[in-house]
Amino acid sequence: MSIRLARAGLSGLAIALIPISESFAHEIAGNRFFPATLGIDDPGVNDELAFPTVSSFKTGDDPSFRQRDFSAEFAKRITEDFAISVSPTYSFLSRPGGPTGTAANGFQNWETTFKYRVYKNPEHEFVMSVGLSVEWGGSGVASVGADPFNTYTPTVYFGKGLGDLPDTYSWIRPVAITGQVGYAIPGRNSTTTFGVDPDSGDPTVDTEFHPRVLNWGGTIQYSMPYLKSAVVDLGLPDFINHLIPLVEANLQTPVGNTLTSGTMTTGTINPGVIWVGNTFQVGIEALIPINRQSGSNVGVIAQLHFYLDDIDPRGIGKPIFGNAVQPTKRFAGN
Repeated sequence: MSIRLARAGLSGLAIALIPISESFAHEIAGNRFFPATLGIDDPGVNDELAFPTVSSFKTGDDPSFRQRDFSAEFAKRITEDFAISVSPTYSFLSRPGGPTGTAANGFQNWETTFKYRVYKNPEHEFVMSVGLSVEWGGSGVASVGADPFNTYTPTVYFGKGLGDLPDTYSWIRPVAITGQVGYAIPGRNSTTTFGVDPDSGDPTVDTEFHPRVLNWGGTIQYSMPYLKSAVVDLGLPDFINHLIPLVEANLQTPVGNTLTSGTMTTGTINPGVIWVGNTFQVGIEALIPINRQSGSNVGVIAQLHFYLDDIDPRGIGKPIFGNAVQPTKRFAGN
């Protein structure tokens, strides 16, 4: 799900929005299970369904709009290492102050991601993938921030578990770090709008430049399932042993064509927790803006995520070109 910056026209204003683009597959390298995280995509390539993902936050406008997003993501492996995913998001914008009600609603542009796992090292719990996300211009509505042009984002994803540390660092071994770095390239450099000055009647010309944006972020996770299975069983309640507390950072920095956008980094820091089962997971995180331009208060995002390759490994969870594999049981007896 990366958080990306969009712009929308609403009641004659250009409104900065931060729709949530959901994430996504899970991955296993050695003893390490990388869960699907809610703010950035994880490094894996799997068959999955994230539905629903819901979020609520206030935009960085002055005054702020309340934005509520409802989204889904479906990923299908073509081969064992290559997958294609599709992600629709439906947004509701509420008026800032004044009368209550919806100011605008509709689909954001649909997004397709092509992702290939290039390297996996089970011994060192390391995974790396590369991908290309395409936001299809005009597939959403302009009133909620959907651009009329495509945006292309090549991205590198990685994950590293610390399970290869020596026994003297056993309490750190459940920690994992994941990250992604992408470069968003708009299909159009600028948009020019022609109008009329309401006071003088003179014609006006307004040009907005669409920046190239570095989308970057990461997570720090502490896996209670890993602690129990690979380090020490503390006899904790079963519910606790299924939890993965984590903190995500999801940031955007305009780095090119920034004449009208500026170069300020925006984004959120997302502390939260994921409960992991054998065939699904549930996650919830706070969305804490890093500055006023990123939002005006703390938001929230929650997700229900299904592992299709574990639910139906010989059917919908099987690669189109490849063999079915035995479902992975993360918790014995469950």
